[in-house]
Amino acid sequence: MKWSVSIEADGDRILELDEIVALADAVSTMEGIASGIGKMSYGAQVVIEAETSDEAVNLAVPAFIQAAEVAQLPAWPVARAEVIGFEDEFEEDE
Repeated sequence: MKWSVSIEADGDRILELDEIVALADAVSTMEGIASGIGKMSYGAQVVIEAETSDEAVNLAVPAFIQAAEVAQLPAWPVARAEVIGFEDEFEEDE
């Protein structure tokens, strides 16, 4: 099952456009998008293939941390992680 996982890391300074663009590039392989321009946090929403929502988060968080390292962002702590299952959304609409 595919899961959409949103992750955010909070820090102590305002982030610049080029930093978030670098994060967007780093998460693009996971169908990801990045956020955080002008904020004191950076985040990403990525697509993860996993059996359960817990497994999706357990896979997404280290991938997010690695993407932040590739983007040369500060190693801020992960403050939030939320998950949504794609198939669940479609089943509810039917």
